[in-house]
Amino acid sequence: MSNKSENFFNMRATNRRDFVRNSLAVAGGLLISPALLNCSAAGPRFKISLAEWSFHKTLFAKQMTNLDFPVAARELGIDGLEYVNQFFKDKAKDEKYLAELKKICAGENVESVLIMCDAEGMVGHPEESERIKTAENHKKWIDAAAFLGCHSIRVNAASQGSYEEQQKLAADGLRRICEYGDTKNINVIVENHGGLSSNGEWLSGVMKLADHKRVGTLPDFGNFIINRQTGEEFDRYRGVELLMPYAKGVSAKSHDFDSEGNEIHSDYYRLMKIVSDSGYRGWVGIEYEGSELPEKEGILATKRLLEKVFETLG
Repeated sequence: MSNKSENFFNMRATNRRDFVRNSLAVAGGLLISPALLNCSAAGPRFKISLAEWSFHKTLFAKQMTNLDFPVAARELGIDGLEYVNQFFKDKAKDEKYLAELKKICAGENVESVLIMCDAEGMVGHPEESERIKTAENHKKWIDAAAFLGCHSIRVNAASQGSYEEQQKLAADGLRRICEYGDTKNINVIVENHGGLSSNGEWLSGVMKLADHKRVGTLPDFGNFIINRQTGEEFDRYRGVELLMPYAKGVSAKSHDFDSEGNEIHSDYYRLMKIVSDSGYRGWVGIEYEGSELPEKEGILATKRLLEKVFETLG
């Protein structure tokens, strides 16, 4: 990371808004043009949101907090927020904290889209008592999502057993969470996120078994590795195609870019054509996980690519 980038995260200012605005204006030593900063996403079909995980290195280093996230997104010209629960894991029931976060969002004119929920239990646990406990654990995040104005929480469909057993168990666990989601008008969506959930056939089958209006998917362009030890991977294009009929969000995962600004692992043009052809209209979330570019530059590179792709879709 350059010295300028380090200074961005090391300096502290009394005014959070000024701190983030002044620092995000410099990316890798290059001034971002006002036109880029003020660009509001992507035309009528799709809107660009930002997964908080894109800033995970900075957040884990405590050089940024969850309350800085709305300002950071706005200063990068992004309108929607996809929170990660572990960055405010003790605040789900803290009304004062959530009210402050909501006020910051209103001040920045950004929209809370969803909360990604991890470490709240195994949705498809073989023991019914554990599935019930997991559903209970997610209730506080459904409440927080409703308070912030989100449309969904994202959960993980982990389970144990055979292929078919895990489908049935995951579907049962999802229905239990959705029953509470009904009371708050919050969807419960599943990302392809490792293990069998990264098998598009398996996860689409879970959606069919769950058969609930609140349940859906969050297709991630890059999360189709089923087994990292063996390298088993599901075809990402086929996977997105299978998951889009149930999609209530889309995650545009990015890592590395070529000299023309294209993501080298995923053909965004091909993937977004699949998304568009499915009839989906809504948020497309940037989730930058690369290491070649610092986080904010990687986010901007992904944003520029999405905007180019959206133009080709008309």
